[in-house]
Amino acid sequence: MKPKLVYTTDPEEAKRLRQAGEMPLTRDAAPNAQTIKVTLDKKRRAGKSVTVAAGFQLSRESLDKLAQTLKKRCGAGGTAKDTEIEIQGDHGDTVAAELGKLGYRVKR
Repeated sequence: MKPKLVYTTDPEEAKRLRQAGEMPLTRDAAPNAQTIKVTLDKKRRAGKSVTVAAGFQLSRESLDKLAQTLKKRCGAGGTAKDTEIEIQGDHGDTVAAELGKLGYRVKR
């Protein structure tokens, strides 16, 4: 059995893996298997409030789609980064309620 490559610093090896299509695809975990932490963050944002929902185990495309849904529901801007979604403003209750409807476990 071939050992699974977890990380490489060799750019040639990374290029070879991308071209061979052997890069691991991220799979979406079921919503009821994920616990999402919803917080209000004011640090490093010039005093402006941002609602942060963190802890998603989703592919990039799914996270972007969910962020789009939450932004529309809150009527605010925002972004999806790594495993979290940021929504501009104090929308903690709305985000928590919407994620709960979608089947996610939510911590406040």
